[in-house]
Amino acid sequence: QVQLVESGGGLVQPGGSLRLSCVAPGTIFSLATMGWYRQAPGKERELVADLTSRGGTKTADSVKGRFTISRDNAKKTVDLQMNSLKPEDTAVYYCNARHPSWGAVVYWGKGTLVTVSS
Repeated sequence: QVQLVESGGGLVQPGGSLRLSCVAPGTIFSLATMGWYRQAPGKERELVADLTSRGGTKTADSVKGRFTISRDNAKKTVDLQMNSLKPEDTAVYYCNARHPSWGAVVYWGKGTLVTVSS
């Protein structure tokens, strides 16, 4: 069973920073597009940013210029650096792994809560 494990969530004041990290099994990491999604209370899950194995990125307009996704192929991790956090960034953040060759198979972590509040 594939497990993605997120870490780094917590409580931060508006304007602050957090760094999320997700570790994935080596069997899938090298091939997968790794992404971060989030789900705020009462809202649908949405893409925050993703990063292909070849370095292509996609970032939501709402976080452009504030959040940066990166991956470490040696450590099999994908990180999300979040700066200038706003209360509307409060959500559970999920790590995601997918690849076109896997069809409908998508792997998810259990999520880590980020709360932005004074």
